[in-house]
Amino acid sequence: MWPFKRKIEKRSSASGFTAEIIAARESYISGRGGIAELTATSQSCISLWENGFGLATVQGTNILNRRTMAMLGRSLALRGEALFLIRDGLVPCSDWDLRTRNGRPSAYRVSVSEAGGGTTQTALAGEVLHLRIGADPAAPWLGTAPLRRSSLTASLLQAVESSLAEVFENAPLGSQVVPMPEQPETDNTSLARSFRGQRGRVLLRESVNVGAAGGPAPAVDWRPSSLSPDMSNSMTAETLSAARNAIAGAFGVLPALFDSAAQGPLVREAQRHLCQWTLQPIAEALAEEATEKLGATVSIDVMTPLQAFDAGGSARAFTTLIQGLAQAKEAGLDPGAVADALAKLDWAPAAQTR
Repeated sequence: MWPFKRKIEKRSSASGFTAEIIAARESYISGRGGIAELTATSQSCISLWENGFGLATVQGTNILNRRTMAMLGRSLALRGEALFLIRDGLVPCSDWDLRTRNGRPSAYRVSVSEAGGGTTQTALAGEVLHLRIGADPAAPWLGTAPLRRSSLTASLLQAVESSLAEVFENAPLGSQVVPMPEQPETDNTSLARSFRGQRGRVLLRESVNVGAAGGPAPAVDWRPSSLSPDMSNSMTAETLSAARNAIAGAFGVLPALFDSAAQGPLVREAQRHLCQWTLQPIAEALAEEATEKLGATVSIDVMTPLQAFDAGGSARAFTTLIQGLAQAKEAGLDPGAVADALAKLDWAPAAQTR
């Protein structure tokens, strides 16, 4: 017999299986260390991805709006994959599992976050826009985030910044101490405990009434000793700089972009490098996925909106091209020959030269 008169099941919108799964995926998102994505270096790179995709020009569909593209870029940077349910618009999914056939997803069970509690839906692969980066041949249906692919360096960056934060929080920076030989051990222990967080002051002073070695305290005993830890021998600055540069490189960002002495040409080269080698290839993969799932030809351009090109070089190339065309016209060259020459320079597709 049930000992209660009525069985009542209570559910809380703030917790549940979905919330537990999201919490359990923290290590999957951020790498082995756990909180490497909380560092300013990682967040700077993630913001570059997010804003770069948010400014992208999308042609062929209206559902890939700027808000969705920015959310997609951030999800890719943090998780290595992004999944949206195709309905009237794109519905972002917080968690999912899937079935595969021949290594390709065939069906999904997705969780959609809501203000009062999430919902779970089942969808076929054609109803889901699933983009992933860094896929491994052993599991091509899963994406891997840059921090997970470089988890050792992410752990190093986290450890160094955490250590420095603890030093600046607990160490008695700027404090000084002089010896007190007449103090008992218990008093010295208590005073040593009081050093924590005491900054910029003299913590102890020696008594003038104490005699040492049959006479008064020598004057050398009054020389203060600094309690500030010496971090130079541990090469903290070099290690921190190397870890930051490595993490920036994992995100496709030139480390020199974060240099305080970076000039305009270097910033533009870093911007072009990020767009050409990281964002635009991902945009091409997204356009291919959207074309397959949405039934319309979709193109995504990141280079032009971000002006990730050499404006001066383009102007010089245009001037040279106009001069070359004028000379070709004066020489009486056939237009087909000129078009073939342009195609060899990759300035025009070969199919459009005739």
